[in-house]
Amino acid sequence: MISTDLAMGIIFVSQTTLGMMGNSALFCCFIINEFSGVRARPTDLIVKSLTCANFMVLLCKGIPQTMAAFGWTYFLDTIACKLVFYFHRVARGVSLGSTALLSFFQAIMITPRNAKYKHFKARAYNVIGPSVNMCWSLQMVLNALIPVLVTDLGDGKNCTDFRDLLYCAVAKPHNLTYALYVILLGSSDVMCLVLMIWASGSMVLVLLKHKQRVQYMHRVLCPKSSPETRATQTILVLVGSFVLFYTASGILTMCLTFVNGTCRWLVHASVATAACFPALCPFLLIKHYTLVTRLC
Repeated sequence: MISTDLAMGIIFVSQTTLGMMGNSALFCCFIINEFSGVRARPTDLIVKSLTCANFMVLLCKGIPQTMAAFGWTYFLDTIACKLVFYFHRVARGVSLGSTALLSFFQAIMITPRNAKYKHFKARAYNVIGPSVNMCWSLQMVLNALIPVLVTDLGDGKNCTDFRDLLYCAVAKPHNLTYALYVILLGSSDVMCLVLMIWASGSMVLVLLKHKQRVQYMHRVLCPKSSPETRATQTILVLVGSFVLFYTASGILTMCLTFVNGTCRWLVHASVATAACFPALCPFLLIKHYTLVTRLC
């Protein structure tokens, strides 16, 4: 085993373990809050969906990639490859969509209570549940063709028309239908990113305007950073980290499609950057969803 693969295996083990523990802890916080009678926030359902999706991403991608980095290749049969890639793609899409929904509904929650948004805000809470269900259903439908494009390369199968991803293989783009399908998947990701960035930008503007109106009060009575400043920083970190990691992963994935043969370090780097947000996300959110924070 070369040193690069060993180093990436250690990184994947640490990343997957840390991320699964963090998402499990965040989910346990919701369970404790429910049994403790703590009033649920309107966006709790979205965060639960995001937590579940992040856990699935780490489970379906982190564990197989770790095994591949430590030298176990083609350990999945055809059915297992199809299921692992399908559920990973669904979970990745739900993670992206849930983050966009979370930003959107949080932006609605903090908009000024004027007549212009009064009726819209009143109805917004009623569509959170259907929106989450639609997000899962849409991703399951959009990724329905993924199992057709994935196979294993065990038993000396011909890999001419497939791109080797160390433990499974994905069909290379060779016709217009495949290209249109890739564009469709990419378009859904772009729309979610645009919605997330727009909503987060709107939240930052609203919070900054509110901060300016109460700046003198906070300066006199509370010399520490204001709640608006801390909320603004949390939003910027959450959205910034999401855009950074998924953009980097997308660039590496695009580079992978233009490389002839199997580039192991490029495959590892693409997976590692894509798994950074699911692993770090619970630690960005958990302080806002613990029982102690709610009661304080």
